[in-house]
Amino acid sequence: MDFVAVTAFGILYAIATLILLALGLAVIFGMMGVINLAQAEFLMIGAYTVLIATAHGASVWIGIAVAPVVVGLLGLVIERTIIRFLYGRILDTMLATWGLSLGLVGLVTLVFGPTTEGIATPLGHVIIGRYRLSEYSVFVILMAFAGLGLTYAVFNYTRFGLVARATMQNDNMVSALGVNPARVYMGTFAFGAALAGLGGAVIAPLTGVVPTLGLAFIAKIFITVIVGGPVILLGTTTSGAVLGLVESLVSYSSTPIYGQVAMLAVAIILLRLLPQGISGFWRRGV
Repeated sequence: MDFVAVTAFGILYAIATLILLALGLAVIFGMMGVINLAQAEFLMIGAYTVLIATAHGASVWIGIAVAPVVVGLLGLVIERTIIRFLYGRILDTMLATWGLSLGLVGLVTLVFGPTTEGIATPLGHVIIGRYRLSEYSVFVILMAFAGLGLTYAVFNYTRFGLVARATMQNDNMVSALGVNPARVYMGTFAFGAALAGLGGAVIAPLTGVVPTLGLAFIAKIFITVIVGGPVILLGTTTSGAVLGLVESLVSYSSTPIYGQVAMLAVAIILLRLLPQGISGFWRRGV
């Protein structure tokens, strides 16, 4: 019974982590249609924000609180200086953000070095029978739900969110109503970057911090968002649950490598059966 409870918790943790990391990309790629190949570096900079905070005597919690602000401001600058000139030009956006990704990794490596830096995991452990569960893992799960709730509230119950959704559908109409679409795009991109910074900050004590940190997750979160389809929150949540469950079950029964292979195989099958993603299937009312 203890093993079943611990395994269920591990699966829930894997699903929550995947959703938390994918939220920022769900906004930037799923909602805005921007293929941001530097998304992994937003995660990495969020993690380094926590590292810098702890190195200067602050707590991990302060670093986690500050990281979304830092990465959100960085996203705002990137949108104003690079992305805003490339909307609707998919190939150019991919090339520009790929170059940005290489530049950010190189800059951080130059400043901090290529070695992995550890951050002490806060909180303690909970004993369940013969097993020990990290209380910080519970915090990660709660943060995933908090991120989902925040994103849902912003885009459904605030004026900015409603205007942003309208702008993504028809920016000419929104402009005719007196709204500046450029500012909406800027704010939406910055919000997506902030969510990525939050995800990177939360996982930093668990993975360690290294300039290439985001590369370990970027493929999985792109797959999650694509399989989720056009309804970004519901689709990303469902996709994360399905893919995270598959990866966890196969990893527990074999190795993490096979878990990732199984996750990719299931994603390919789902996209073959549901070309518009899981939420696209629901929207058709099928």
